[in-house]
Amino acid sequence: MPQVHGCDVFRVAMPRGRRPESILVRLTDSGGTVGWGEVAVPDGARGPDPVWADIEERMGPAVLGLEWDRPEDVSAVADLGSHRAAAAVDMACWDLWCRERGLPLAHALGGTRTSIVTGVRITPEPMLETVVTRVNQAVGAGHTRVTVQVRPGWDIEPVRAIRHAYPALAMVADAGHAYTESPEHLRVLEALDAYGLLAVERPFPADDLSAHARLQRQIATAVAPEVGDPDTLEAALSMEAGRVLNLRVCELGGLTAARSAHDLAYAAGWDVWCTGTGAFGIGQAAAVALAALPGCTLPSDVTDPAGGPAFVSPPVRSSGGMVGVPLTQPGLGHQIDEERIDRLARRRARIPTT
Repeated sequence: MPQVHGCDVFRVAMPRGRRPESILVRLTDSGGTVGWGEVAVPDGARGPDPVWADIEERMGPAVLGLEWDRPEDVSAVADLGSHRAAAAVDMACWDLWCRERGLPLAHALGGTRTSIVTGVRITPEPMLETVVTRVNQAVGAGHTRVTVQVRPGWDIEPVRAIRHAYPALAMVADAGHAYTESPEHLRVLEALDAYGLLAVERPFPADDLSAHARLQRQIATAVAPEVGDPDTLEAALSMEAGRVLNLRVCELGGLTAARSAHDLAYAAGWDVWCTGTGAFGIGQAAAVALAALPGCTLPSDVTDPAGGPAFVSPPVRSSGGMVGVPLTQPGLGHQIDEERIDRLARRRARIPTT
């Protein structure tokens, strides 16, 4: 049984570029074994950070006093914080538990794959030529699926341009909850059906499953609603509000909830893919282990940004559109550059304070 003696929290920013930030959690047991978790800080976040407060004031102290045999036993602690805070703590618990026992995280979760097929996300660009160039770079690197972010006024044109350049490429249109059931928006979503998309992701607000179900009845393309917990997924399944699930570890509240969501979707015949979190490699490594589950049949977004600094060794990066699942090392299967993380931390806390 892991006896957690210390919980350290770091808010870390990349040393250059767009300076993405993450909150990292490090749990240490009485024998010195360490487990790590990560959650990305949303771009442009301002003011008090509820994730930090949840971990420092509630979840961290609760983990220190908790008796647990398996990571799933920490689910009660997860109720003390937001899904994003719970995700970081849950991830660290799984990593710690697996390292103590010499188990690869993928095997502990029930994974059966030795490698993951990868995809990439293409953000909106002012010029269509730039979008096609970025897709060309992704295809040249071996990725077999691209997700293009669309929004009202920037939807049909980029999808058409990518499809014209790559007739057989697997493509997802991520709408980011930006559409409504207005006649104008529905015409656009129905028009996307003509381009052979793998899925239309998050077309409507996450809590409007009825709108997703109506759209799924109108188009042949699979709809992928954003799901925040297994209960919501069960509702989506019963309403037939889609046919594809993107396992977003942070939005679901961690690996425990994400595995449960996978099991439900897999049993219902939905296709599944995974999306990692953060830019420091820890969240991406956890997503690789999750994507090894048997129901994750679609290319997953599980790699570090190419060319960026690496904080885990080996880096979580694709080679020829594939990333290997670490099966010879315990836990996440990567060594964490703790010294560099500590040096770049903009804020840190130790629980209990010493």
